Amino acid sequence: MQSIGDQIRAHLPYQRRNSASLALLIFAMVLTLSAFAEVGLARDGKIPGGLFVYGGGLVVLAFAAFFVQTKFTPYADPLLLPLAVALNGIGLAMIYRLDLDTSKDHKIAEAAGKKLLKDAADAPGQLMWTFVGIGLFVIAVLLMRDTDKTDAPLSFTPKTAQRYTYLIGLTGVILLLLPIVPGIGMEINGARVWIHLGPLSVQPGEFTKLLLVVFFAGYLVNKRQAMSLIGKKVGPISLPRARDLGPIMVIWFLCLGVLFMQKDLGTALLFFGLFVSMLYIATQRVSWVFIGIGLLAVGVFIATLLPFMGHVNQRIDIWQNPKPYFDGGCLMDDGKVIPVNPDTAIYKKYKAQGDGSPGFTACVSELGGEYSDSAQLMKGLFSLGEGGVLGTGLGQGEPWRTPLSFSDFIFDSLGEELGLTGLMVLLLTYALIVQRGMKTAIAARDPFLKLFAGGVSFVLALQVFVIVGGVTRLIPLTGLTTPFLSQGGSSLMANWILIAILVRMSHDARKPAPQAIQDEGMTQIVSTR
Repeated sequence: MQSIGDQIRAHLPYQRRNSASLALLIFAMVLTLSAFAEVGLARDGKIPGGLFVYGGGLVVLAFAAFFVQTKFTPYADPLLLPLAVALNGIGLAMIYRLDLDTSKDHKIAEAAGKKLLKDAADAPGQLMWTFVGIGLFVIAVLLMRDTDKTDAPLSFTPKTAQRYTYLIGLTGVILLLLPIVPGIGMEINGARVWIHLGPLSVQPGEFTKLLLVVFFAGYLVNKRQAMSLIGKKVGPISLPRARDLGPIMVIWFLCLGVLFMQKDLGTALLFFGLFVSMLYIATQRVSWVFIGIGLLAVGVFIATLLPFMGHVNQRIDIWQNPKPYFDGGCLMDDGKVIPVNPDTAIYKKYKAQGDGSPGFTACVSELGGEYSDSAQLMKGLFSLGEGGVLGTGLGQGEPWRTPLSFSDFIFDSLGEELGLTGLMVLLLTYALIVQRGMKTAIAARDPFLKLFAGGVSFVLALQVFVIVGGVTRLIPLTGLTTPFLSQGGSSLMANWILIAILVRMSHDARKPAPQAIQDEGMTQIVSTR
């Protein structure tokens, strides 16, 4: 009986789908340029200059990437590149709309003397990072060659990474721990996930996720047989042997370390969920999923009991009840939350003294508590409510009222102006990328490549779930970025490399098998006459 992978390969179109990919890429470009045009027409009643600068720049970059893909990976999945370009383009259009230089709302608010956030949307910077990200996509496609072509200089295949499993894993752990190194790492909004590299700030966790996928795939491809063995059976669940619990406990302690040292619930959830999912893909044992969920719940519970984890505890408190923290709240040792918002006397006291952060100073210096603010979450929810089903239209809402509307909360910004309908389209776009990646994983012939493609696809899905669930208050809010949409270079570069990996592996899975020069089963009869 044929395996599922063999059945899929039997129905794969072993032909070049470059025309289909080009048509979808053109549609993605039309969608992006239409978004820029709508922003200008809604704001100023005319086509904006950014349509030609930002939209035109993205068009050039996208078609350059398409040319490289067509030349070096002609059998690649035709949907991956157009879907990524569409998401990147919509995100760039929204950041352009939120840029201080183009938002009429910001100018009106500034003229009225209203307080504006120091952090602002940066459309030119995002276009630059888009150029770098697509450039890395091109470089990755050029360097990664077909699995059966390993003799090219300065090139490797996705399979090559299996030889350096533990070295890549060690590199990933080092990158993950860099933000806690004094003098390099820095803390932003309570979480320590950034490092300084000269004038730039980098979030190494975005690149760590790809390295850990390689490590997990290389480790599990060798250990999956042992970890598939059944120990005891508890009801309908078949538990693994106790000796095989070691690896998952090591990863659990590593993620707890990230949670405790960096105070970043999102990164810990992402990496632990990634390992459990790849463990399930490798062994097909549901028991590992239940063990993983149980260990995750235990880890979060332990974090809530530790006094130095105030930031994580407040994220959970705000998720449960954000109202006491709106515009500033102070968590005391007895668990009581005291308001320190602009309507309180203690806030006005420090405001009159010229303090730049009166709520924070009042909480930490005078009250001796932990400060937090739920305005970001609640204003994001207000934006989603304002958008309704169809949205206010690009350029016609007020998404800039939400703090970090261009990065952490860009999903809510898009929800206000595109509505629930637009958000469903964006989520379906992510789902399509994940589905094509999973299809590539099933069709791959090598077990390592199966786990590699499956892990890369799942890490994208899990990251989208964590950030979208956080900004919609489905789960506690974390500091992860929305892939391709959020402003920032680290996320954009890492996710374009992710797409390049899937493009290369889909090409290997979809290309036809080499044909024999002649039918070796026939015997030639040579006459000596």
